[in-house]
Amino acid sequence: MIEKKKAVIIVGHGSRVQQANKEFECFVDQWKQYITGHEIAHAYIELAQPDLKTALDRMASTSSEVIVLPFFLFAAGHVKNDLPLAVAEARKNFPQVQFGVAVPLGVHPNMVRLTATRLEEASRQLNKKKEKTSVLMIGRGSSDPDANSDFCKLVRMLEETSPYAKIDYCFIAIVKPKVEEALERLVRDAPEAIILQPYLLFPGRLVQQLEELVIPYVERYPWISFKISKTLGEDPLIFDLLKERLTDLEYGGKPLPCDTCQYRVPLNHIQEKVGGLNSLLWSIRHSFTHNQAMPHSHAHAPIKKHVLVCGNVDCVDQGSIRLLETLRRLIKENGLEKQIKVTKTSCLGCCGDGPTVAIYPDGIWYRRCEEKYAEDILWKHLMKDELVAEIVDQIIQ
Repeated sequence: MIEKKKAVIIVGHGSRVQQANKEFECFVDQWKQYITGHEIAHAYIELAQPDLKTALDRMASTSSEVIVLPFFLFAAGHVKNDLPLAVAEARKNFPQVQFGVAVPLGVHPNMVRLTATRLEEASRQLNKKKEKTSVLMIGRGSSDPDANSDFCKLVRMLEETSPYAKIDYCFIAIVKPKVEEALERLVRDAPEAIILQPYLLFPGRLVQQLEELVIPYVERYPWISFKISKTLGEDPLIFDLLKERLTDLEYGGKPLPCDTCQYRVPLNHIQEKVGGLNSLLWSIRHSFTHNQAMPHSHAHAPIKKHVLVCGNVDCVDQGSIRLLETLRRLIKENGLEKQIKVTKTSCLGCCGDGPTVAIYPDGIWYRRCEEKYAEDILWKHLMKDELVAEIVDQIIQ
């Protein structure tokens, strides 16, 4: 009998910019040269094909062991939620197959060295003295503070061994400080040059956005040389680190913590409370039984409406966070906190039509729900059960 090869799926985020997807797939092809005895495939979390579920089903049908390697800089929503839940479903569908999920690239000396290399390349092109050059490290930005803090930790590690005049950090989406705010701080020091280092794996829409953001500063401060450095991209340092993540997992190293959490894997039947509709039903059951428990100071009736506001990057760019905060403010000002709950979610799967809002238990979805619709959502839909017709998503209903 021919022994089946161990399957490895490298999972990327996925981009609307096809060139970014091609670079990821090229990376996977090159990384295959580093690995022997494994069947290597790739998959995407969103925005591109094949999706992770499809890849897991395909590899599990021909392999006795499948390892998922998250090709992500840090552990945020996709790594902590989407990956473990997809693997949990695969375990259920293929009980004879062993599945494992490795940790992402994370804060590692290889990533610090690679960033220093990219800065050195940019510095040579500028031909300016490093002690008169400032650096702006630009993270993607996440709704998960853990990922943001890991980015800041890496910046600090870089700064302590850096020859540059100053190293600052910012985020291009979701959280502060934003690029403009950080640039305003740096230009006040009047450096000869500013290197902007996108801490991203491949160029894509965010790099295009960064290039547009820098244009006004180039025009306003002609005596400062601005240089956008290369993204991290294909490099032996990343090849080695990804191989290290794989080897660690194969030889009993630490797996992705979220994959071994009791709420993610079949321990004491808790997995039945996890995922999609089950989570919603478990939450509803809890809300009805909560105030029947021992008397306590915050006993309350179950909520009447639950508003889900997409917090993924596309919806955030369209103003979903402003909408969310306005809804929460209006609800608080009118004393409705015990009747209506507003929750920020990860991607709701309607990218391009944001901000996306779903209201339960009604099952009504809204698209392009800008901040200006907050009062209509509250007073018409949530209080009177009247639809805000112009933004109802007819496809989802």
